[in-house]
Amino acid sequence: MVGHRVAPAGEIPAELLQIDDSHDERYWASIQAVIELGRRQASGPAGLELLRSLVVAHPQWPVRAAAVRLLAEHHAADARAQEAIAAGTHDTVDWVAFTALKTISQYRIRVAVPDLIRISGWPSNFTRPDFTRKPVGCGAALTKQALIAVFGTRDPQELRRLEDEYFSGMREQLERARTRAPRFGDTVLVPQGPAVIGADGVDPGPFRMTQDEGSRIVDVAAFLIDRTTVTNARYRQFLEEVDGSGEFDHPDQPLERSHRPVHGHDPRFNADQAPVVGIDWYDAWAFANWAGGRLPSEVQWEKAARGPDGRRFPWGEDWDPARVNYVERSFGREVSDLEELEGLLVTITSDSVPARPVLPADALPEGASPYGALQMSGNVWELTRTNFYTGQDMDPFFRGRHPLEFMNRKDAFHVLRGGTWTSPQTCLTTFYRGKDLITDRHNEVGFRCVYEVRD
Repeated sequence: MVGHRVAPAGEIPAELLQIDDSHDERYWASIQAVIELGRRQASGPAGLELLRSLVVAHPQWPVRAAAVRLLAEHHAADARAQEAIAAGTHDTVDWVAFTALKTISQYRIRVAVPDLIRISGWPSNFTRPDFTRKPVGCGAALTKQALIAVFGTRDPQELRRLEDEYFSGMREQLERARTRAPRFGDTVLVPQGPAVIGADGVDPGPFRMTQDEGSRIVDVAAFLIDRTTVTNARYRQFLEEVDGSGEFDHPDQPLERSHRPVHGHDPRFNADQAPVVGIDWYDAWAFANWAGGRLPSEVQWEKAARGPDGRRFPWGEDWDPARVNYVERSFGREVSDLEELEGLLVTITSDSVPARPVLPADALPEGASPYGALQMSGNVWELTRTNFYTGQDMDPFFRGRHPLEFMNRKDAFHVLRGGTWTSPQTCLTTFYRGKDLITDRHNEVGFRCVYEVRD
């Protein structure tokens, strides 16, 4: 159960930002002037969007509070206005939140119920005579008043019935998700047992690329993993079924965006059996959720790639270029060091170079891992759910923010594994760690999913 979060605010006109804070009287006079300007523009679709922007983004709390009231006065029946008012209950300034709570009571705004329950708990509990509670402040009292007003009763039993009725649709959705048949089949089993993770004393070689994490032994529970990376054909099934519903999206997913691959019209990358590329971490997370699985952790991925004996490449200890799609195969040229690699990579163009960068996801079976997973080295980097810096599961909180605002934050980078069609030999080992920004979409990056072993 989550509260309402509104879309990013539009640009606020300059005249509504003119606040004189040099003196108390001037401050309140300028605040009132801005509110009156907003009131004169409040009607109609443009007024609705303006008021929503003021609620979300105006720097002065009295204007945000006034915008809440104006939304109710002029657009109370509009779902977008109701969502903005509900979001106002979480404003960091108490008077804005209090205004939103009183407005919800007055207009009985039902969409705010999840937001209110997050604050005060279930009304069928706090209305019971024997219910104990923490000290009540203004916010808690106003929240309870709003819930009682929305449901129209103080009787605990009736409130329980109304709560069940209100959330029945959500429960049905959760039950459908729980019982929905999984969307996978072509998987391999990675059994429970120890795995060698990482490596010691890795020579950076002529490409000067290494991260010496040190080796360790980790016991890993059994899991299933896709035999191949997710293909374009399989990903299209996901797109056709979800159809922009948002049902499987990560809660932090950027607003108003599609899961469609950005390279979906490029014939070099859109063949049915080629790995889907041009997707970001949120797209892959949603697909995995739809498929009934998850993105693999870094440790799961590494065990699936190198087996119980901790091999250097999925097929064994010795390098074999015939078993992998990497920079020399995709460009058709030998590359001996970092300078040659970079000189070759800068020749890439958006329409023709190289002509055939990726292979089908089930190509090169002779390069399979010990468990039968294909192309865990080369072809495309593979996304994981692991944060590059902490080693923990990703827990993003960037919704509504531009990537420029978080591109230097460590919590915005996930681990990539396996190397890709532009990679030299160094990046193609089972233990090499790459990283990428959570919102980036590259033609070098795809993914596969893992699933629980079911009896």
